[in-house]
Amino acid sequence: MVVTGASSGIGRATAAAFARHGCSVVLAARRGAALEQAAHECEARGGRALAVPTDVSDATAVHDMARKAVDTFGRIDVWVNCAALSLFSPFEEAPLDDFRQVLDVNVMGYVHGMGAVLPVMREQGRGVVVNVSSVVGVVPQPYTHAYGMSKSAIRSLTTSVRQELWLDGVRGIDVCSVLPATIDTPLFAQAANYTGRQVVPMPPVYAPERVASAIVRLVRRPRREVVVGPMGRSVVLLHRIAPGITEKLMAFQVERAHLAHTRRAEPTPGNLHHPTEGTGAAHGGWTKPRHATTRTAVAVGLATAVAVSMRRRRSGI
Repeated sequence: MVVTGASSGIGRATAAAFARHGCSVVLAARRGAALEQAAHECEARGGRALAVPTDVSDATAVHDMARKAVDTFGRIDVWVNCAALSLFSPFEEAPLDDFRQVLDVNVMGYVHGMGAVLPVMREQGRGVVVNVSSVVGVVPQPYTHAYGMSKSAIRSLTTSVRQELWLDGVRGIDVCSVLPATIDTPLFAQAANYTGRQVVPMPPVYAPERVASAIVRLVRRPRREVVVGPMGRSVVLLHRIAPGITEKLMAFQVERAHLAHTRRAEPTPGNLHHPTEGTGAAHGGWTKPRHATTRTAVAVGLATAVAVSMRRRRSGI
């Protein structure tokens, strides 16, 4: 099992989940010390682990990591593309270098990963590729243009490659995407931020282990796409029924719950160009404010009910 972005967040939780099932895991990310710590955690859970410091925006480095995985374990059964960066900024104030870096890692990193592993899986005749996208790949939000673009691109890439494999008559290789809602990871604290306000997760916030479990299930029984988190599924459903209402609701929630009005933040490129120091963690340490979670759930529930009612009226149901 190869997992990119394995030094923290969803990637780290996924590597640990595979190890818990006795799998051999190759962990890839930019931070060597964090990867080693994650590898120790995987071995403590019963799996074998190999840490390979890798910048996924470097195609050569990704191919080298894939070769090392095959040389060490003989094959690659599963490849999880999970490395991600984020940028919060008004569109006209976003530094272009930062914008490009998000796309280089979040999109080209996945392109490099799939380019490295698909020839291996074709030769084996089997394998599963899991690309971690996001609910914002379906319903974009303000201030995270590069991140939203990248997550939409990941869904498109996944679907296109899956279609090509089908046309080629390849039936043993599955290419799937996972769309998490808001997850408790260090991403929010490490993101580039030019909004002037502190970035906090938009409730409800789910544990990264929830996504990891979904990925494990997906590997066992592949499906085209899975949304993780009840709120994420509600938002995706609402967007299908009433996209206009959903856009306004998303914008309102981001403005009210994703950016703290009372906590100012200095402009920072975050971890875009240089990885954060330390040994990393799966969790970001974010709490779940019950009042905010309830408010979000009620808002989405009411909006969905209104949208369904309007659709039924138009359809004469």
